[in-house]
Amino acid sequence: EESLQMWDLNKRLEAYLARVKFLEEENEVLRAEIQNTKSSPAGDSWRVKYEEELRALRDALDHAFREKCTAELARDNLYEEVQQVKSRCQKEQAAREEAKKQLSLSRKELEEERRAQIWLKERAVQLEKEVEALLEVHEEEKAGLDQEIASFSHSLESFRCAPVAFQPVEVEDYSKRLSEIWKGAVETYKAEVSQLEGSLCQAKENLWKAVEDNQQSQLQLQHLEKDLAGLKARKEMLEESLAQQWQEQRGEAEKFQLAMEALEQEQQSLRVQIARVLEDRQQLMHLKMSLSLEVATYRTLLEAESTRLQMPAG
Repeated sequence: EESLQMWDLNKRLEAYLARVKFLEEENEVLRAEIQNTKSSPAGDSWRVKYEEELRALRDALDHAFREKCTAELARDNLYEEVQQVKSRCQKEQAAREEAKKQLSLSRKELEEERRAQIWLKERAVQLEKEVEALLEVHEEEKAGLDQEIASFSHSLESFRCAPVAFQPVEVEDYSKRLSEIWKGAVETYKAEVSQLEGSLCQAKENLWKAVEDNQQSQLQLQHLEKDLAGLKARKEMLEESLAQQWQEQRGEAEKFQLAMEALEQEQQSLRVQIARVLEDRQQLMHLKMSLSLEVATYRTLLEAESTRLQMPAG
């Protein structure tokens, strides 16, 4: 019975020893792998790779943040430039309105100058007609006076002594005075006509100036319209580029957000893997400790059994 128990114990001991040997070999392999992993830099490749990827993504994130700041600055500059273009367009619009007002005033002045010119022409023609009529009347009166003087002189020849009040000399003086008066009137009319001609010339000069100012205003208005069209085109181009930059920046932000989410998921998965590895290692340590205790127990049993078997023989 004792030999059967010993045989059973030996079988169990052999099984336990084989298991312990296998576990010790496996433990040694795991320990060697752990030491190699700790000593060799290739063992930490996943951690180094993860840190490198994290560093690269952080650099990319910083670069994206800098690009975002640059894009925001460019957006602000474009917004300021658009505001300047708008203010310039408003100024150009105000200048255009002012030019239109000046053009309307110039047109009114031109119409007034034309009316004044027409009135001056009509007045000049009327004065010329009046001067011609006065000259004809003067010639007629002069001819009548000459006839009267001639008839009076013929009538005076029949008298030997003519009265003092009807002397031919006084009649000639009277005719001379009348001719001088008519000459003065004619000169006065001529002076008025020359004055009207001068005012007519001045009106023509003012008319030409108004026409030139009108042409200059039209040219300036055309230049302003061209500048306004160019500014509008530039404004549209800037708005399109700003919208495109906004779209690109939004797409890049979405890409970086997706990349960050993917990295966070990968980090969580790596943390789970590390936790699993640590848990497996802890389980292996517990198993090693239990096997060591069991081996120590069997050794003590074997030693006790061997001493018990050796005692009767002695």
